[in-house]
Parts: sequence; structure tokens; C-alpha cells
Amino acid sequence: MPDLFSPPALFKCLADPTRVRLTLLILREGELCVCELIHALGDSQPKISRHLAQLRSCGVLVDRRQGQWIYYRINPALPDWAHQVLDITLQANQPWLHSDALRLGAMGDRPQRASTCC
Repeated sequence: MPDLFSPPALFKCLADPTRVRLTLLILREGELCVCELIHALGDSQPKISRHLAQLRSCGVLVDRRQGQWIYYRINPALPDWAHQVLDITLQANQPWLHSDALRLGAMGDRPQRASTCC
């Protein structure tokens, strides 16, 4: 198993409340762009982008560009155990994400994803 996907590496990467919130919201929605995450968490663009870069560098997230938007999703190459941990964490913590999900749902002018998205 590569060190990138070892339990210590994954848990260290997720050891910040903002990174956990980003990860769980992305898991919940399937894919989100930076502007949606900024709106949902109510944080600044530099802070969100810094945390997204950390999640990308530790292999939790992957991104793709569509026009002016950059979309993030959970890395499909994560081992099964990591997907299971994230799924269980999301299901057990819906109340913790409730206000973030409400802000995201109330966001107007959300970017449209291509129908032929990966």
C-alpha cells in the first residue's frame, strides 16, 4: 500500500475541521466547484483553495476543469477502506453538516455541470 493511502496519511490529511467539511460535502454532492464550497462553508476563497490543495496533494480529492470552473470529487483511486470510512462518517454526521448543506442548497446561480461529465 502506498504511503499516500496509509491510515496515518489519510487521518492526518483529514485532521482539520475545514478539510473534513469540504470532503464530506463533496462526497454528499458527488462533485462541487470552488465557488459552491466557498458559499457552503462561508469562508474566504484563499482559505478554501488552500485546504482543497492539501486534500488534492494527499490524494483524497481529484479535480477537473470545465470552462472557468474547477470541480472537485473524491478520488476514485482511494482504497475501499478509505471510501467506507468516509461514507460512514458522512452518514453518521449529517447534523454536523446541516448548516453547510442548507447554505449550499440556497445558493443561487450555481454552475451547470456538463451532462457528459466523467
